[in-house]
Amino acid sequence: MLQHKTQTLLLTSTQEAMAGSVRKEKEKERDLNPWLAENPSKRWGEAFFLIYTPFFLTLCLGIVVPFKLYESFTELEYLILGLVSALPAFLIPIFVVGKADSGKNWQDRYWVKANLWIIIFSYVGNYFWTHYFFTVLGASYTFPSYRMNNVPHTTFLLTHACFLFYHMASNITLRRLKYSISGFPKSIRFCIEAIWILVLSYFIAWLETIAISNFPYYEFIDRASMYKIGSLFYAIYFFVSFPMFLRVDEKRTDKWDLPRVAIDALGAAMLVTIILDLWRIFLGPIVPLNESKQCAQPGLAWFHMQNESV
Repeated sequence: MLQHKTQTLLLTSTQEAMAGSVRKEKEKERDLNPWLAENPSKRWGEAFFLIYTPFFLTLCLGIVVPFKLYESFTELEYLILGLVSALPAFLIPIFVVGKADSGKNWQDRYWVKANLWIIIFSYVGNYFWTHYFFTVLGASYTFPSYRMNNVPHTTFLLTHACFLFYHMASNITLRRLKYSISGFPKSIRFCIEAIWILVLSYFIAWLETIAISNFPYYEFIDRASMYKIGSLFYAIYFFVSFPMFLRVDEKRTDKWDLPRVAIDALGAAMLVTIILDLWRIFLGPIVPLNESKQCAQPGLAWFHMQNESV
């Protein structure tokens, strides 16, 4: 009898302890900052990129452009500006290792995965999509620069730093939004998230266009059209990339390796390419590109095959 009571008490105590542990775990989850990632490595990586990128933006938009230092820049100075802006995203985390990353292999650290995703996405954006800016939006680069596929090397580097900042900002706002509407029906959550992504994407695209408007060597045939319609075209990049990038290491139980990160970034890039080309085919340029106003950049080969048989 005594043994039975003892076993019952032990069982009850164990159940209460387990229930208490579950309650504490739930309370801990509720107490987590809804702006921050659950994954400690991702939390540190996002904080690092959000702290680092304003220094780059201050260098470009707060010093180089307002003081017109670019007027004396040659190809080399522009390249150095790009390197100074982009390389810290790779170098600083190597030497300043976050507590969450101290016991991880380098390929398991979020900052490595984030850099890989963004470098692939931004490379495709510069190498291919810049030509849509030339032929659809009437844009052109006129500053001296080393080039690849007629796109300045500097823009490859600056885009990487910019896109890191944009996507970290998107991550924290999307995460907070998801937390706020978690009790809503699934269809309502989907609509609210979609609307937020559309609004945030357009705002960031428009803001970047306005921010660089004082740089005279990134030219547009019609700036007013570029600000309104061109920003929507540019926002297509982020309609796709913001929700896809958020998924990387967002859940503790869903670990991403580097091959998966690379494939995901390439998939996002392909989807953006399809949408941009559908715009080119069905909507066409946002400004008339007649001979007198034709931009110097010829664009990619397939842009000039409309009247040729395949």
